[in-house]
Amino acid sequence: MNLLSKLFRKKKTLHHHDALAFLGIDMHNHLLPAIDDGSKSIEQSIQLIEGLQELGLHKFICTPHIMDGVYPNTKQTIEDAYKKLKATLTSRESKVQLHYAAEHMIDQGLDVLVADNKLCTMPNDYVLIEMSYLAESKSLFRTIMDIQSMGYKPILAHPERYNYYQQNFKIFKQIKDAGCALQLNILSVSRYYGSNVKTTALTLIKSGLYDFVGTDIHHEKHLAAIKEVAARYPLQDLLKTCTIRNHELLTNSNPSKEFIAVG
Repeated sequence: MNLLSKLFRKKKTLHHHDALAFLGIDMHNHLLPAIDDGSKSIEQSIQLIEGLQELGLHKFICTPHIMDGVYPNTKQTIEDAYKKLKATLTSRESKVQLHYAAEHMIDQGLDVLVADNKLCTMPNDYVLIEMSYLAESKSLFRTIMDIQSMGYKPILAHPERYNYYQQNFKIFKQIKDAGCALQLNILSVSRYYGSNVKTTALTLIKSGLYDFVGTDIHHEKHLAAIKEVAARYPLQDLLKTCTIRNHELLTNSNPSKEFIAVG
């Protein structure tokens, strides 16, 4: 019986091992320590990173929240957290590649960052934005245009999770037509966030509307759930209907924002 149990565990491990390698990079996560509602410490960050490495992810764009009055982060506070994590990883001879950006909430604070040209951008001039789960932002399309006018390319984080859009599928195509890419949370293909989120995510996948995929990982519970999804769902096959462009974030024409290999 013990032998059978060991064989079962081994088979399950092999099933999800490197299951996310096809993405190339995790472009949305909360791995930076003690800066938002994600990782609370450097040790927790490392544990989460090591867990994601088992799934084949070795390159990360860390995207802590910038949210007016809640997480008032700036480029400097994000860079400081990044440097602390990077230093520890370097001391442990880790081979992961790190970069930092931000997940910008569409609020009054974002208007100021746009006006002052202080957005915390991804490689190749992408900007990750989000809305409240409670109420639609009436300035979404204006924000998309403002970001584009600065020469940046907006990505809307986890559109499947905005419940006020779940009965208005046309809005997703309107957002895409406005020039804003859409990013899927891996956990959304399961019932982790609820059945409505799963239904919306699968409909968007079937329609080929997603451009990017991220873990949006915050803590160990997310890691365990992501591993379970990787073991149960054929994610690469599932996403064949979409042109996933995570690879566009692997190279960058701006030398000042190249990935920094740690270790």
